[in-house]
Amino acid sequence: MSVIVYLHVALRARLAELRHDGERGDSPVPTAVIIFGLVTVALAVTAAALAAANNWMGRIPGPAAP
Repeated sequence: MSVIVYLHVALRARLAELRHDGERGDSPVPTAVIIFGLVTVALAVTAAALAAANNWMGRIPGPAAP
């Protein structure tokens, strides 16, 4: 039981310390939006490369009939 009490007290102390510190930097929301935008661009580039590769492979003629 003492481990649970220790963890509870440690968590309460850490939360109180975090609340006391007023300036914690920028919100994580702009960072998440930037990451989402980068992932979207990466998916678009990958889709374009896949389409170009499929078109290129489709133009290669098949084997000639004997």
